[in-house]
Amino acid sequence: MDKPVRIRNIGIVAHIDHGKTTLSDSLLAGAGMISEELAGKQLFMDSDEEEQSRGITIDASNVSMVHEYEGQEYLINMIDTPGHVDFGGDVTRAMRAVDGAVVLVDAVEGPMPQTETVLRQALKEGVRPILFINKVDRLINELKVDETEMQIRLGKVIDKINKLIKGMNEEMYNQGWKLEAMNGSVAFGSALYKWAVSVPFMKTSNVSFKDVYEKCKNNDQKWLAKQSPLCAVILDMVVRHLPNPIDAQKRRINVIWHGDKESPEGKAMLTCDPSGPVALMVTDISFDPHAGEVATGRLFSGTLHRGLELFVMGTAKKGNRLQQVGVFMGPERVEVEKLLAGNIAAVTGLHDAIVGSTVTNLMDMTPFESIKHYSEPVMTVAVEAKNMKDLPKLVEVLRQVGKEDPTVKVTIHEETGEHLISGMGELHLEIITHRIKRDKGVEIVTSEPIVVYRETVTGVAGPVEGKSPNRHNRFYLVLSPLPDAIATLIRNGDISMNMPEVERRAVLMKAGLTKDEAKGLKDIQGTCVFLDMTKGVQYLNETMELVLEAFHEAIAGGPLADEPVQNMLVKLVDVKLHEDAIHRGPGQVIPAVRAAVKAGMLLGGDSLMEPYQKIQINVPADQMGNATSQIQGRRGQVFDIQSEGDSIAVIGKAPVAELFGFASELRSATEGRAMWSTEFAGFEVVPNNIVKDVVLAIRKRKGLKLEMPRPSDYIDGV
Repeated sequence: MDKPVRIRNIGIVAHIDHGKTTLSDSLLAGAGMISEELAGKQLFMDSDEEEQSRGITIDASNVSMVHEYEGQEYLINMIDTPGHVDFGGDVTRAMRAVDGAVVLVDAVEGPMPQTETVLRQALKEGVRPILFINKVDRLINELKVDETEMQIRLGKVIDKINKLIKGMNEEMYNQGWKLEAMNGSVAFGSALYKWAVSVPFMKTSNVSFKDVYEKCKNNDQKWLAKQSPLCAVILDMVVRHLPNPIDAQKRRINVIWHGDKESPEGKAMLTCDPSGPVALMVTDISFDPHAGEVATGRLFSGTLHRGLELFVMGTAKKGNRLQQVGVFMGPERVEVEKLLAGNIAAVTGLHDAIVGSTVTNLMDMTPFESIKHYSEPVMTVAVEAKNMKDLPKLVEVLRQVGKEDPTVKVTIHEETGEHLISGMGELHLEIITHRIKRDKGVEIVTSEPIVVYRETVTGVAGPVEGKSPNRHNRFYLVLSPLPDAIATLIRNGDISMNMPEVERRAVLMKAGLTKDEAKGLKDIQGTCVFLDMTKGVQYLNETMELVLEAFHEAIAGGPLADEPVQNMLVKLVDVKLHEDAIHRGPGQVIPAVRAAVKAGMLLGGDSLMEPYQKIQINVPADQMGNATSQIQGRRGQVFDIQSEGDSIAVIGKAPVAELFGFASELRSATEGRAMWSTEFAGFEVVPNNIVKDVVLAIRKRKGLKLEMPRPSDYIDGV
């Protein structure tokens, strides 16, 4: 652990059911950590009983093992990540902690939608991929392909993955990230039967593709596992092709941290210096019944030991003292004396940290870039405690849930007493609510899942005048849709309030704002942007904080249905303020600005947006019609049909609101012969003919007035 040159931090990523957890098992068995017989059945990394019973990975889990390569020992810190789209947030967070990724692809299915998503997440974080093509035995035994056809199919998989890498990051592709069988950055094998081959390893094992073909055909995979063991092939490939923390951080720090590279912490992180300031990025938080909150994260510089006082950036600067320092071994946590830069740490005592926090021993440091999740919560359930006496405990538990999993959004409405949990999909919510009952011991009742909508403005409105209740202060706002180019930059994390102002201004001007507009940027909240276009207004500086607070309140719930607002540009164009500070306090400024934003949205044509999911259904050719009608019958559209061999892939998208019960209906329509996957495809405007019904249904559910809102509800004289 104290020789970063011999550390490899890796993640295992793939589409669901391509064999990640089975691969992890086989690697652990090879490292002597679990028994050979149980590997592949034990699913050591799926330590949660829910994971065991459903046969899927829900939480990313970490483990460290030792591998000997060319006479030297290497420490390999591995994270096994989920493949199901509902738990994609875990993959994104794991990618921040690692430097390399083993991308797994099923030899029969080839790269699937989720393979593309996880690869994009890895490249976005500057994480280097290598490829393992799994389930090669299925090609031979199930599809009965001959030896030549087998090699052609495997070649096609490599080409597809390379095409994805080149499309996502051409610069890295040209700098040697292209995957090739000849140099050993690709391996082939079967995680279940614990064998693998790669071109460099063939030289020592003398196992050729011909042997692979014959032994699989004659059902002698045990011979392969003995001659060419999976763990040796994969871990050799990891040590050879994936970077150590020192090499990786030289490149990755530029991607994930926008502070001054010449500062002491900047230099220490670029060189992975154990004697520099502490820079820890929290990527996961879990609860241990004995030790309390455990924060897991990547240590980019410095050294951690018990008793060290650290600060969490972005919170009130009170010290958090480390109580235990350790590493995870699957479900177990092992304590260590100290932990040096370049490792993945599991510590207790960081009470102020949340996932994505930057933790350091400096009083002030530019935080790491926030972790960008690719999908947003699209479904909500309302939860209430079965017994009234459990209510205080439920509120506490919901706060914990929100802390453990940042892709879950927990809303507690004090006035209506409603508790809402929003998540990535039906399965995600089902598991969270089940865990509240099981782990936290709170009996709860949940509603049917409801879809999360967004509101946005479709035209320009303003200047809209917002008057304070005492009539002494007036704010004039212009509202318009946010240009797509800027919304995309915000979503990709290319613009944020953490960036140096000059750099941010340059990016905004390139995206189409004028110099004055770029200079007036005051806040970015989600994909809503606030610009101050006023000139020399007296007292505005000291009032600006209240104006922004009102802006946050207004976009947290729009006027139509009290749903979050997105893609909106708000400009403050003129202000008249009372000279006496008493007359321009929070009680005057906040209602004035909030009312102007909400009325402006209605004047500019406020509309609802609903979440869509991209759907890919793989079916035999004779079932194609049934698959397409399943999408089209749900207000969806099919935009591509690809045939490969005797199976057809139908690709389309549909609104989440229409996808309840999709799985069971698709199964019965296709006689259970369909394989499908979904991923988040963004928000689109709800068709005009159903907006009113949807809005009134939401207002009824939330206990709001049962009529369409008008601008005059917020400001007079409109």
